[in-house]
Amino acid sequence: MDVDVVLIHIICSGWVKNLNMSTLAFDITQFFPSLNHQFLVLILKKAGFDLHVAKFFSNYLIGRKTNYFWNSFTSPSFDINVWVDQGSALSPILSAFYLSLLLHIIENCLKNLKIPISILSFVNNGLFISQSKLFPISNACLFSSYNVMTNLLSKFGLIVKHSKTEVFHFTGLQEFFNPPPLDLSPISGHILCLKNLWIYLGFIFDRKLSFHQHIDFYSNKVMLTVKCMKILSNSNYSLNLHQKRLLYRSCIIPIALYGFQLWFYNYAPLSYPLKMLGKIQRRAALWIIGAFKTSPTFDIKAIAGLIPINLHLQKLGGRFQLWAHSLPSNHIIWSLMELNFPSSTSQHSSLLGVLTKH
Repeated sequence: MDVDVVLIHIICSGWVKNLNMSTLAFDITQFFPSLNHQFLVLILKKAGFDLHVAKFFSNYLIGRKTNYFWNSFTSPSFDINVWVDQGSALSPILSAFYLSLLLHIIENCLKNLKIPISILSFVNNGLFISQSKLFPISNACLFSSYNVMTNLLSKFGLIVKHSKTEVFHFTGLQEFFNPPPLDLSPISGHILCLKNLWIYLGFIFDRKLSFHQHIDFYSNKVMLTVKCMKILSNSNYSLNLHQKRLLYRSCIIPIALYGFQLWFYNYAPLSYPLKMLGKIQRRAALWIIGAFKTSPTFDIKAIAGLIPINLHLQKLGGRFQLWAHSLPSNHIIWSLMELNFPSSTSQHSSLLGVLTKH
């Protein structure tokens, strides 16, 4: 969620400056099994960790041996590889340290480009962001960034899965939109053409950031779930009103409002999302109290104890803002809000304080 919130902010900040935005998403194949353990231990030492911590990971990840015991039989010792497992609680932390040096080198290599390139990373999913008035310039900078990144990843023992590389363009202009394709074939990639939709980290983006397709997808998913909940009761056994309402609040609402932080903000057009969510809430209210389809919407929602969806969104939006203020001082979201961000001497190009008022 944090990655996509930052992405939306960068897009909108570019539109304030009348700039189009292009993104290049890439995926590192077999990321966790491909980590070089000796290099990881070296990074931990350079990061200033205690030597006991570095020694622990060195003994745990490097040079492991094991034996098999069966009754009185004991097998000879043999080597066994212990990977940074994807499901381990330490995997995101260790992978972040492994990629931190890579991202630092890439940022230094991309400073001489015509336009600034922003980098976002979520474990093995990386994203280059360029802002320019001309798409050919953005494509050229994205090509250079991708070339530098693939070369560095190969030195780090990692490989990019070119088949999953995607390019997507955003524009706030109403004129004809036809950016040129991005040709990555000179660096063993593919020719990336224009797409109408882009799915990234579970969110569905369109070029205008209307999120209509995203809302339609999860609304249809939820509507089908509400219809299927009717099989939970029959003529002999049934759920009471409190249980139905609890089931709706715990199983329906989280799916219907997945990613609402991306499209619910000040001055955003909310007529379409509220219309779709209102239909879902009405269908759920009819199921909860067992009313007829012709029943008044406001009355059945009041009897079912359901808060109007627009007020529920305001409540969740306020909680999300409070949660943002509880983030650590070096979080990426603070780099877009605070003028005196402690982790960097230079201000972010999309900082709120430097945007124009137009």
